[in-house]
Amino acid sequence: MSLQQVLAPQMQQSLQLLQAPTLELRQLIHQELQQNPTLEEITTDVVSIEAETEPLNARDERKEKDELDFKEEYEVLAKLDEEWREYFSRHTVHRQRSPEEEEARQFLFDSLVQPESLQEHLLNQLQLAGVVDQQRRVGELLIGSIDDNGYLATSLEDISQNSGLPAEELQHILDLIQTFSPVGVGARDLRECLLIQLERLGKADSIEATIVRDHLEHLGKKRYPEIAKALSITIEEINRVASFIGTLEPRPGRAFAHDANSYVTPDVLVKKMGDDFSVILNDDQIPHLRISNTYKELMARDNNAQDVKDYLKERIRAAKFIIKSIHQRQQTIFNIATEIVKRQREFFEKGVAGLKPLTMNDVAQVVGVHETTVSRAVSNKYIQTPHGIFEMKYFFTSGYTTADGRVVSNTSVKEAVADLIATEDPSKPLSDQEIVKMLTAKGIPIARRTVAKYRAELKILPSHLRKKF
Repeated sequence: MSLQQVLAPQMQQSLQLLQAPTLELRQLIHQELQQNPTLEEITTDVVSIEAETEPLNARDERKEKDELDFKEEYEVLAKLDEEWREYFSRHTVHRQRSPEEEEARQFLFDSLVQPESLQEHLLNQLQLAGVVDQQRRVGELLIGSIDDNGYLATSLEDISQNSGLPAEELQHILDLIQTFSPVGVGARDLRECLLIQLERLGKADSIEATIVRDHLEHLGKKRYPEIAKALSITIEEINRVASFIGTLEPRPGRAFAHDANSYVTPDVLVKKMGDDFSVILNDDQIPHLRISNTYKELMARDNNAQDVKDYLKERIRAAKFIIKSIHQRQQTIFNIATEIVKRQREFFEKGVAGLKPLTMNDVAQVVGVHETTVSRAVSNKYIQTPHGIFEMKYFFTSGYTTADGRVVSNTSVKEAVADLIATEDPSKPLSDQEIVKMLTAKGIPIARRTVAKYRAELKILPSHLRKKF
């Protein structure tokens, strides 16, 4: 025998709704609408009107017995409906859109189409290349082996061995594909990719092509004196060539990446109203639910068969639970966001420099939930601030105590590192140790390895690779 903790299905569903981002929550609600006939979606305008015309009851729902008769169940459902309308009337901004705005909004949704992939782009060019059937099949095989960066991911020898096609025929079609756009597509490595681009620019025999062909490794490590010595040219010429090569595209397929356009829907809006900041839940994307009046009427009848009564009880209780879970989810996010705004007021006024250290446990104690609940609630959630849209987790950071007793977040320190590097002399870039000394002089104690970690997170090269001769 063993003792283990098992989450009930309803608890699992509640946690799933809490952790789900807005767009995923919409899908979960739509699935529930399809599975549970007692649930129905109502428009925001209807919720607003009903909330204004009907009296509001207390939020605390009384505990119900395991077996309720139909009349008691009806009263509970009516009370729940009123609570749901009250919640949306308090936390949702209602505004009737004009017909022109609705038309523009629908046009925007209709205009969002799936972008063309790199493979589709290449196949379309292959169709226009005037190849015969056998060559088209070979081209499709090669295009299928090109990765999202635009490189041929499999060697011609392996493709030849697996397909039984001659390597010469594969090379002939690959040469054709390498003339397609984007320029450099179909290359087998970075060197070939850059050489294809230089050839297309008429620089196949230039000094740029020579450096890429014979000294690419030294170029990547900025060993300019060695290249200059090998080619008997000046450092100034190497700088000019390196700057030009830097304009070439190392990943030709970048423009066709699926994540090229990323859209984020903020769950919370923070707006400044007078001298204070107001927290508004963005409920526009969340369907508003209630128990169907049709099924409430069915439940109130006394002449229903027992199996009908049991089915209605089961479905209505499931509907009540999901409505309550969504309500609780939104209230939890609202409470957490309110506490974030309270603790991080300097950020909302000044920007990243005003960010303070904050832990999830600090917020959990104030909100009255467990730390893991805060973690689930802020996961994949976004907050729109006067300084842009940020992930809610962004506001939870550890910190440093400065020499004068101030406490600053590590995010602010990371921004300070980025600012120092942005203003450095390109011919004498700052080393990590020099950055440590400059921050220490400002009263921020920090280790060199921490500066190196922040620099790597900011995708900034080491000092010897940032140096411009």
